[in-house]
Amino acid sequence: MLKYFRKGEGDLQINTTEGDASEAAIPYAPSRSMTGISPDWGVLFVVFSLVLIGTLMVFSASISLSDSPKYKVAVDAFLVKHAISLGVAAVVAVIVTTIPMKVWKQFSPLIFFLGFVLLIVVLIPGIGKSVNGSYRWIQVGPFQLQATEFMKVAALLFAANFTVRKQNFMHSFKKGFLPMGIVIGLVGLLVLLEPDLGALIMIVCISMGILFLGGINFGIFIGIFVVLISIFIGVILTSPWRMARIFAYLDPWSADHALGKSYQLSHSLIAFGRGEMFGVGLGDAIEKQNYLPEAHTDFILAIIGEELGFVGVLVVLALFLWLVKRAFEIGRKAILLKHFFSGLVAQGIAIWFGVQAFINVGVASGLLPTKGLTLPFVSYGGSALLACLAAAALLLRVDYENKLTMRGGMV
Repeated sequence: MLKYFRKGEGDLQINTTEGDASEAAIPYAPSRSMTGISPDWGVLFVVFSLVLIGTLMVFSASISLSDSPKYKVAVDAFLVKHAISLGVAAVVAVIVTTIPMKVWKQFSPLIFFLGFVLLIVVLIPGIGKSVNGSYRWIQVGPFQLQATEFMKVAALLFAANFTVRKQNFMHSFKKGFLPMGIVIGLVGLLVLLEPDLGALIMIVCISMGILFLGGINFGIFIGIFVVLISIFIGVILTSPWRMARIFAYLDPWSADHALGKSYQLSHSLIAFGRGEMFGVGLGDAIEKQNYLPEAHTDFILAIIGEELGFVGVLVVLALFLWLVKRAFEIGRKAILLKHFFSGLVAQGIAIWFGVQAFINVGVASGLLPTKGLTLPFVSYGGSALLACLAAAALLLRVDYENKLTMRGGMV
């Protein structure tokens, strides 16, 4: 029987015992045939479905922006940009699937360093592009690269590599967490200077989630969690505009808030309410007609709710639930096969998609305070789409190497 467990001091170990033929048969089915390894069609179907839903809803949600004085664009401008971004992201995803995980592990420190440099570059006046007072984008030819989206992938790979290398020190705060904590702290400082609290939350969740799954001492983890929560509360308390958002979230329908800080939330809730069970019909939403700001990005789920109703929202949530579950399963199998780095990467991807989708849905539905964070694969945004498809490609690569190992091949 193969299974991994936490030792008392927090190490992740593989325990091999005899007598369980059912589990012993899982990891290996020796065969020298390397051909005919099919991709995980379930993952491909779910990702394709989310991308298709996203493309359709981006067009629907942005069609009225041609009348907005803020944009002054053609009716199909956002659809065209989204389609181009999707094409580029698809090409990158195909390339990612061809690169062995051992290569990603080898170059993960360099990738992380490049992401760190991008976070610095984006803050340089004249290079970083400011949108609504935030410096988050770098102009690369006709495209805008969002540095924090690249850092999500970099943090994912770096945290998995760090956890595997430091496996014997996961019980130690000084050697098992402190180096990673310092690095993530520096990243967090740069991200807050943009500022982008939502991206920081995601980077911390991905990194800490991988450390937890990798076997960090539970007491250390709880202590770090408390410190992080305290830091986030401190960031909110020292930012008047963030405090205003919190108060608006607590009472979005008050006269002071409905037309102010909770304007987006109140109109998002109106959109969900209008959709009822089956929606008002594709293309017939009212809130997207310059009432709900960022209807094609952070609040696209509200338009899905208005046009496709509660059933449409449930379909999207079910797709994410299945994808997260499948990513954890692929990661668990990789760990059973002793592909520890690959397994942590796959489970880190599950944390990424699950937490980000939860936050986006929570914000749109009023469960969480308003915070700009896209819905993976669905919202408009080239950098976010690129990062998500790259992560999905990594997941497919892990699954491929699992199957290759089970056939007796070398990865």
